[in-house]
Amino acid sequence: MSEATPAYPLCWPAGWRRTIAEQRERANFNKKVPQYRQVRGADGVMRPERSFDRATELSVSDATTRLLAELDRMGIDREDIVISTNIELRMDGLPKSNRRAPEDPGVAVYWRRGKDTRCMAIDRYVRVEDNLAAVAATLDAMRSIERHGGATILDRAFQGFVALPAPVAWWQILKLKGPDVTESEVVSAHRRLAMEHHPDRGGDAEQMANINRARDQGLEAL
Repeated sequence: MSEATPAYPLCWPAGWRRTIAEQRERANFNKKVPQYRQVRGADGVMRPERSFDRATELSVSDATTRLLAELDRMGIDREDIVISTNIELRMDGLPKSNRRAPEDPGVAVYWRRGKDTRCMAIDRYVRVEDNLAAVAATLDAMRSIERHGGATILDRAFQGFVALPAPVAWWQILKLKGPDVTESEVVSAHRRLAMEHHPDRGGDAEQMANINRARDQGLEAL
């Protein structure tokens, strides 16, 4: 994938509407963990026997694995996938588990099929894990169209994920040269743009929100 699409911090696709923080929800995605009990067999030996499955919250690793499995079923190679979040990366470029939950839990997944780069972004839920799982669930639902003979419909549905504007990283929004900047440079760039775009000065509220979000992402990334 292009270096212009970073896996960290979150690179939200331009033109995609964001969910207001106060409107984000708790999700019901989970995994089943088998529970065992010791049962004495006819030979008198105690052995574990599966008794029931307990539902537990997904971890970042669980949700990432679920998402990659869906993309694999679509025939997408791992090197053609970027999972972009505000969670620091492992050595393999995927988000780490057991990290502090970021303020912005949004997820943007980019993948390449042939010459087309496609994307799906979700920030409906309060946890990164659940937004990852939501992307996986959405891809599974869309693939079911193909399984039922709707390949043409599926292809048309994915057209909406092809002709996307280039994703805009936080340093691009702040009009900085790149991510390797200081905290004072981020703050100064934000202050300069706020003077121009703040609604109290006749600016656009949505643009100001993007500038504020870029500042927060930049400071979190330093």
